[in-house]
Amino acid sequence: MEPVPEPTRAANDVGNSRKFRITPEARIGTTGAQAHSKTHLDYWKPRIFKPEFKRHGQIKRSANWAVQIRYRKRGVRWSLGTPNREAAAARARDIYLYLLANGWEAAFEKFRPSANAPSKTLTVGAFLAAVQKSSDVEPTTFTGYAQALRKIVADAFGIESTNQRFGPRGGYHEWLAQVNDVKLAELTPAMIQSWKRSYLSRHDDPVSARSAKVSVNSLMRRARSLFSDRMLRHLPVELENPFKHVEFESRPSLKYRSTFDIKTLAQDAFKELSEDDQEACKVFFLAAGAGLRRGEIDSLEWSAFLWNRDVIRIGATKHFHPKSEHSIGDVEVDALLMEIFKAYHEKARSSFVVEAPGVPKPQAKYVHYRCQEHFERLSAWLRSKGVKAHKPLHTLRKEFGSLICDCDGIYAASRALRHSSIGVTDAYYTDKRRRVTVGLDRLIGES
Repeated sequence: MEPVPEPTRAANDVGNSRKFRITPEARIGTTGAQAHSKTHLDYWKPRIFKPEFKRHGQIKRSANWAVQIRYRKRGVRWSLGTPNREAAAARARDIYLYLLANGWEAAFEKFRPSANAPSKTLTVGAFLAAVQKSSDVEPTTFTGYAQALRKIVADAFGIESTNQRFGPRGGYHEWLAQVNDVKLAELTPAMIQSWKRSYLSRHDDPVSARSAKVSVNSLMRRARSLFSDRMLRHLPVELENPFKHVEFESRPSLKYRSTFDIKTLAQDAFKELSEDDQEACKVFFLAAGAGLRRGEIDSLEWSAFLWNRDVIRIGATKHFHPKSEHSIGDVEVDALLMEIFKAYHEKARSSFVVEAPGVPKPQAKYVHYRCQEHFERLSAWLRSKGVKAHKPLHTLRKEFGSLICDCDGIYAASRALRHSSIGVTDAYYTDKRRRVTVGLDRLIGES
């Protein structure tokens, strides 16, 4: 397949914008260019352009010429590094001929030696920086992906990782520098497979082995997301996905099963927390009585309460971005819960339902909760009451979904939990509590 120079266009903005406008230069000699071969300068002159970009609200034009060439389903814009039309056309022709003969990686190495590191020398840190700059994923989502990749790299290459490294003198920056300096090309499928087997082998008993499989799959799924087409399409180098040939572990059943009496727990919360720790009490009933997620509770404002309809409305605000579009919706709650929060509302000192210092940070690149101290106190209280789950606060949301499923079915639970599909609800959150038997006593007793 021959490289194809794309029609002469000028971008409305810097980068990989899909909006283009024909520049005045693009109209010069376009018809005549069709008579020339791709080795002739006159073929390239009408196909080079000066990119336009916005700065301080004004459209400006680059001084240097550029060309866009597509090859093997990939289009790349090349800065030709000169304002001279003849020299720019000659360079565009040279890039084309070299790309045709040697491929993308060699072309980048020759014509972009400083700005575009070849894939063989690209480090983990440089890769993550490039993906973060060019991708459209949310900052917190990208941080989760990057953490997973660094965890796998650190384990696979024996870069020591201890709990103490996050302390004031724990050497986190030294650890991070070592991980970031690893060549991405050295992270092969064989190394990832070896890491996976080693990780699983450290867990012998059935309970921890099941948990390890879930952890391995989660780490691999997040790290692998960095190598999706969505992430890599704008990078200047071609990369192999090191996770491509590494199989995931068979997924254990993740269906939630209740291990405590939610009725007794709710009564204890109302008696013990409503007086001693009102903010923790609010968190409890928003999670157990409305099924709200931690982030939704953290940023919930009183304006979300539709008092006359017994509804809490979850949507985007200046302080909060929902987990997804499916997370937006109205949560129907009991009248008693609304009465409880009406009493709290009368004493409110801010627009937020749960009082806490500071404000939410929706643009943060890490997970930030203004109510973190309340969450920690409630989690400790829940554990003291027999809720032994790894995430006791999220367990209250699972109980909420489980109770609705038991009373009104899985479709009602899926709507109340605001899941993207019924499959998510069925796979994770519901627990059938009603006894369903064949009625053997009736069968034997009847003659």
